[in-house]
Amino acid sequence: VFSSVTSILNMSIFKDQFVLEDLIQELKKKSTALSFGPLQSNGHISVQGPFPAIKLLRDSLLLKAKSLSEKDKGGESKPHQRPRRRLQQHRLTTETSNFIYDADWEKQVVVLDTDTYHYMKYFYPRTFLVNDDVVISNITDGDITTVYIEKAGSRSDAEQVLRVKEKIENRSLKLHNALRKERIYFEEQTGEEKRRYKQVCESLKPHYPHVLISLYDTHVDVVGNSSEIFEFIKEVSN
Repeated sequence: VFSSVTSILNMSIFKDQFVLEDLIQELKKKSTALSFGPLQSNGHISVQGPFPAIKLLRDSLLLKAKSLSEKDKGGESKPHQRPRRRLQQHRLTTETSNFIYDADWEKQVVVLDTDTYHYMKYFYPRTFLVNDDVVISNITDGDITTVYIEKAGSRSDAEQVLRVKEKIENRSLKLHNALRKERIYFEEQTGEEKRRYKQVCESLKPHYPHVLISLYDTHVDVVGNSSEIFEFIKEVSN
């Protein structure tokens, strides 16, 4: 598992619409978990940080590019004729009313770390709470859980699907930066010792309300803030 990844962004596609330096500053304000390198003369810039944050940035830029593309199709002046606007006039924030959604926007996918997904489901169940217009399903494959968000019917609004996706991504990003995981193995313990370990874990749960404790036959997974899980494991050992 990589805690940090690097991506190269090609921002040159926005140079006819925006002052790139202003656009980069706006990205920095929105994506505080990411580290941006210097903007190159060809419009390239390196970005480093957690994968969920880079994916969120990519999705935001794709939406922006799609919005500009739809406006060009609508008969606006060609890019070389359009003056570059300051970000104060055209913010990076998503204005969904300007988008024309196709079938791709009716179903969204979020890929999460499985432990983060279980932590969200347990401590932040409202993140996955939706109305009758949106359906959420998931498939877990080992350490990865894929969450699918889609319209429930023909009258459903594709914008709602996108809002639910953004809510899940924003929450998972915050947790990704904060959560740590430790595992207590039962490899050499007898059946009686395993039972005692599980009893101790269950008895300590109320004292660690922000720690997720998952009991298995071969081990115990402890997910939460690093200091809290350290204290929890120390108490279990004692």
